[in-house]
Amino acid sequence: MEAVTAKINGEEKPIGLEPFDKEWPVGESAMTENPSPFPRINRFRKFAWDMEFTVDHQRACLVTEAYRENEDKPQIVKCALALKHVLANVPITIYKDELIVGEMAAPIKSAPIFPEFSYNWVMDEMKNHPWKDRLHDNYYITKDAEKKLTALESYWKGNTVEEKIIARLSEDEKKGTNLGRGLYLLNLYMFGGVGHLQANYEKLFALGYDGIRKQVQKKLLSLDPTFPQDLAKRDFYQAELIALDAATKYLKRYAALARDMAKNERDESWKRELLKIADNCDWVSESPPRTFWEALQLWFMATTILLIESNGHSVSFGRFDQYMYPFYRRDIESGETTKEEIQELIEIIFIKDLWWTKLRDRLTVIPNSGRGMGGDSLTVGGVDKDGNDATNDLSYMVLDAHAHTRSGVPWLAVRFHKNTPWEFKVKTINNIRIGTGQPKLFNDEAAIPASLKAGRTLEDSRNYHVVGCVEIDAGGKEYGWHDSAYFNIAKVLELAINDGRCIGCGAHCPKWDDCGGAGKRLGPRTGSLADFKSFDEVKTSYDRQMKYWVDQMIAGTEIMDLVHQQLKPLPYLSLLTDDCIERGLDVTAGGAVYNFTGPQAVGVGTVADGFATIRQLVFEENKATGRDLLDACEKNWNGYEALYALVNSKKVHHYGNDDDYADELAKFGVDTYCKYVEGRPNSRGGTYLPGVYSVSANVGLGLVQWASVDGRKAMEPVSDCLGPVHTQAGSHDIKGPTAIAKSVTKLDHVRAGNGTLLNWKFTPECLKGDVGRDNLISLMDVYFERKGMHSQFNVVSRETLEDALVNPEKYKDLLVRVAGYSAFFVELSKPLQYDILGRTELSM
Repeated sequence: MEAVTAKINGEEKPIGLEPFDKEWPVGESAMTENPSPFPRINRFRKFAWDMEFTVDHQRACLVTEAYRENEDKPQIVKCALALKHVLANVPITIYKDELIVGEMAAPIKSAPIFPEFSYNWVMDEMKNHPWKDRLHDNYYITKDAEKKLTALESYWKGNTVEEKIIARLSEDEKKGTNLGRGLYLLNLYMFGGVGHLQANYEKLFALGYDGIRKQVQKKLLSLDPTFPQDLAKRDFYQAELIALDAATKYLKRYAALARDMAKNERDESWKRELLKIADNCDWVSESPPRTFWEALQLWFMATTILLIESNGHSVSFGRFDQYMYPFYRRDIESGETTKEEIQELIEIIFIKDLWWTKLRDRLTVIPNSGRGMGGDSLTVGGVDKDGNDATNDLSYMVLDAHAHTRSGVPWLAVRFHKNTPWEFKVKTINNIRIGTGQPKLFNDEAAIPASLKAGRTLEDSRNYHVVGCVEIDAGGKEYGWHDSAYFNIAKVLELAINDGRCIGCGAHCPKWDDCGGAGKRLGPRTGSLADFKSFDEVKTSYDRQMKYWVDQMIAGTEIMDLVHQQLKPLPYLSLLTDDCIERGLDVTAGGAVYNFTGPQAVGVGTVADGFATIRQLVFEENKATGRDLLDACEKNWNGYEALYALVNSKKVHHYGNDDDYADELAKFGVDTYCKYVEGRPNSRGGTYLPGVYSVSANVGLGLVQWASVDGRKAMEPVSDCLGPVHTQAGSHDIKGPTAIAKSVTKLDHVRAGNGTLLNWKFTPECLKGDVGRDNLISLMDVYFERKGMHSQFNVVSRETLEDALVNPEKYKDLLVRVAGYSAFFVELSKPLQYDILGRTELSM
């Protein structure tokens, strides 16, 4: 292909494989065949998409064998030996067209099981709620696999991370969790691994596994076994060496397999590629990579092993265009390879990302539908360590790879800043306009100050990457426990106006010990809206309830953290995280440079509009009494139709309309949460860092909450992320996208250092052509100039979504942005589908 360049700041620079202003069909989503110019990629994409999702038993069986054989070993050594046993014995496969090899200890699109984290729900669902019968997120499993998984049940009974956590929680700590009333959700790290991190790929590329091995051996030899603290370090370093040996041998197994396959291969082209795969795997099994292909193979395998070890959601790829660029430039300048060959390799790993899948429990998949492993964010763009634009040719090529593969993975994150080249903005927006929900946009002018405020250095802050859905992170240096809890501030407001009791409790509340029906109290007594004499009393009650519930949430989170440290250390991850080797301390126990814990507030709009309704109608205009509002909610607005219509009308102040009245109340609601979270110490020597976003937890939290004073009916979602309210009666934002941007940026995004998110939904028609493209760029410029941190996009019409509900067979490839991630619309749960459908449809 002819080189594609553009003049940027007076210098002619390469800008990817496609022209920067190439316009793909707007709103097309993934509904197109053969989107890549490379036949191999189109074949490989179809092969991956056509595979069924299954559940696999092999990892679970091998881990159990290793635990049984090593009961007497220190826990960290036992975990390392379990990883080694899995990597040495799990069957491996190389598929035609792969070029980059590796699987997650399970066949393609098959979910491995991680019994060390949680197993009761696996057994219950296998027996009583078959995965193949799910309405969405369904999986298939063979009878043989079921039999082998069932045989493990007795060994893990009472010995999982989940069960140890539950055993340590007090009744007060349980009642607000997913085990109780669901005011906050802790199930993500109760049922599975933490993840939400990036390995130090630059260290791995510089040293290779053998170089890291020498570091560990040197530290081990320096220990004095007469010092008690050195004995613990000895266990750690021994586990590190076991993990290194496991990784090296795993790569060598693939090298041997590739050579064996080449012996009988008649296709000469594929035979040459198999031999090259073998050479690559052999070399990087110990030595630093020399070429882009070798680096990509090591990168992919290193990440795969992290997933096999940790079950971690949101194990992310970091700033791909930065750490891979030296290999790209060296290969291009030396003639080792061509730009087209490198582009093809990038697209292959985008397709392989579809292979990773994670089985989630049947309740979690209602608000969090999607069968991918999840959270594998890949970041491009932004500034370098000196604050200069870091965009390079690979940044553009990554965007081309997405346009050519049209997949929901990896979760692309693009960093913008005040000097981002126009050409890069155009290519980014043209990708967004395709309609896959990719990529998401981050603002360096807000994210870097937020990172600095959290305590990271300037260099590390400028080098931030995105993990998972939302969170900023210092790649290779941080174990951030991002996404540690979803905390429903809308439920806090409910308790604050009802003297610590659930509204509608007698109608729907399960009979928990501390909340056994109408009249029973869940939280502390802080007064009722029926009795409050001023709006200040409402705010004071909200403040008191917030402190109580944040304290309960933090206590439960710390118990989870301690159990993970004790039962599931991560020796392989510790190899690739600074400063674990230097400190002789596992990453789960505080070995990383940065150790945050990041819970996030959910329901900002619901709280803002609830406050506004109370203040305006009860205390200023006397159009309703506090008792009226409480009774209306108790009765789910039945019999209060006029009041319901008023609350949902433009006659009441609503957040999202550049209305200071409501927007200041949103800020109060968020700031109250932040002040009780930020700076609290955690068990790894770090601190708590608040975030403000829901991903899709607003749907799950809404399902366990009765009607609320903002005009929401029972079991409707609470407001999503930073967005305005949309209820069955309609959206509360009525003044367009610029007003939303202004409302949302009145919140302090820098204070919410664990991340913020604003979802946008545009019709394809309004984004077409140069005008539509430039309008979206201008909107983002305004939002980012006002220090908004992060935005994600749906480009789909209401008519398309409504038709997809009725005729799902026509829309099997329709990708939408849920919140934090993209998924196929027809595979989402009904509550999630209707939440996306109900978001305000914007035009410009």
